[in-house]
Amino acid sequence: MVQPKILCIDDTLEARVLVRRLLSPRYHVLEAQDGLRGIEVAVNTQPDLILVDLHMPHLTGYEVATRLKSLMPQVPIIALTADVTDHVRERSLASGCDGYLSKPIDPDTFIDQVQAFLAGEREELKDDSFRQAYQQTLVARLEEKVRALTQALERNEKLYEQNLRLLKKAQRRARLLEAGARVGHSITSILKLDKLLNATVDIICDEFDFYYAAIFLVDENREWAVLRAGRGEAGQQMIEQGHRLWVGGQSMIGTATHLGQARIALDVDRETIHFKNPLLPHTRSEIALPLVVSDQIIGALSVQSTQEIAFDQDDITALQTLADQLAVAIDNARLLNRLEKAHQELVRTKTYEAIATATSEAIHWVGNKAAPIPGSVARITEDVVRYVGMAHALLAVAPPNLRDHKFGQLLAEAAKKAREQGTDLPALLAELEARPLKRLRRTLSLESIFEDLEIIQGSAHAILDIKEDLIGPARQRKLEIVSLPDLLQDTLTSMGIPAGIVQTRFASDLPPTQADRVQLGRVFINLIKNAIEAMERVQDKNLFIEARQADEPGFVVVEMTDNGSGIPPDQIDKIWVAFYTTKGNRGGTGLGLPACAQIVGQLGGKITVRSEVGSGTTFSVFLPAAK
Repeated sequence: MVQPKILCIDDTLEARVLVRRLLSPRYHVLEAQDGLRGIEVAVNTQPDLILVDLHMPHLTGYEVATRLKSLMPQVPIIALTADVTDHVRERSLASGCDGYLSKPIDPDTFIDQVQAFLAGEREELKDDSFRQAYQQTLVARLEEKVRALTQALERNEKLYEQNLRLLKKAQRRARLLEAGARVGHSITSILKLDKLLNATVDIICDEFDFYYAAIFLVDENREWAVLRAGRGEAGQQMIEQGHRLWVGGQSMIGTATHLGQARIALDVDRETIHFKNPLLPHTRSEIALPLVVSDQIIGALSVQSTQEIAFDQDDITALQTLADQLAVAIDNARLLNRLEKAHQELVRTKTYEAIATATSEAIHWVGNKAAPIPGSVARITEDVVRYVGMAHALLAVAPPNLRDHKFGQLLAEAAKKAREQGTDLPALLAELEARPLKRLRRTLSLESIFEDLEIIQGSAHAILDIKEDLIGPARQRKLEIVSLPDLLQDTLTSMGIPAGIVQTRFASDLPPTQADRVQLGRVFINLIKNAIEAMERVQDKNLFIEARQADEPGFVVVEMTDNGSGIPPDQIDKIWVAFYTTKGNRGGTGLGLPACAQIVGQLGGKITVRSEVGSGTTFSVFLPAAK
């Protein structure tokens, strides 16, 4: 017997241990130490009951209960808390809980209370004002989080505005300061790191008329300043050679990245810590400016000139402003790069989860369909052996002419084969002889064999149907111009629907669509079949099919409206999920509608649904009109 699953969400280890100790003899107990983990465990395991502590950090038990109730409305959620404030029970019920248990847990009554909730006991919220108050609390929590995000954005905006003010102040100065503003404006609009670095060194040299510019970035171990961008052929050659300078070493870049201070060499021949680069023989003066973000040195900017004493205070001010802006731009580019990688990893993770879920569902579904086959085969085999045994017994007392008849010879060969397969025919016949005729009729009949064959045939057809639903949309499409009225009429004729059920209306100005006729026909067959099945219990069945130009320009729409049982609101979104079916034991693979959506999506269209329980359902298939 499968034990019911109970999930305990509590940030206190002692509470979880006590729950596990009390319930584990009778139930399968799952645990989660915080709200987010609890929601993940609940979605993945689908427990029969959830116990949730109301006071947890980050995501409170009230919020957890609200989220879980929206995900699994049929699962009872019970508040388990030491909170003794007024109306805590009402607040928990308003959040979505179905009951309330107080801490400390009473071992004498706890198991019975849990069993009662599993058996269907629920507490009701009689005062709706608590639900309104809880909704206001949720809104307030959301406002608080939005306010925190807004403040963070405002801080970033203030930092950006501060940089702009520095830039505007620099623009009021001489030509070099104006050039610095143009450089800053150019680099802050570039978000790809490599493009940003290469563009910066080119712009600096072009705007300021300098001999050479380069950007070094400190490596992860903060040991080396690695050249990432350099002007011209010299810069490219050094990058290919893996040029780097030791942080804190005997070079201007090494000193700037170590101390976080600018270094200026107005005459490189007299500068003791200047790195003499053979690829830059004409350098006479150099300035190295650290790139700093939030007090962290991320690299340095090197600017070199062929003139001695080439840098005055205006140059230093403009270049320092540029270095500050460059550091922010580099940091933004890195943040964007990390964000893109995180997004890719998230997409990859979600894709793997979807594939794993679909694969598991497929295996489970096929296993359920194949499960009756071995039992049916075993029963058929047993019945056939019994028939062969009885035939063998009759042949033993039959006249010689019957034993020599070809039918008799075949039966004798069958009995011999059964013995070779390990059947003890004498024991089997003795068992059958011991049974009265009335009992033999109940034990052995062709009707039971035919029933088992029908079970095997039904399982085989179901498995073959799922193959078509899975593989059909992936087949290579043969696109052609398709007349929707002709295709719909041919589909209805081929399905043999009784007269009087289906009514059609096709617009006279309806343009054709471009599609694979076979695949699009499968879409309409599936939707019509679903509509007929939805009207199974309706006495006066009515399916109305209309094809017309859609309100959205460039599209046509086919609408199928039935007067069936309708789809409950909580199932509307689930019908597009693979292996989900509303037909219960009446069949259905749960792949028909997902396959339809995939086929129509491949054509550039979409499927929408409107439904009202007890009134009927309308499926709308939007397709691009052929040009």
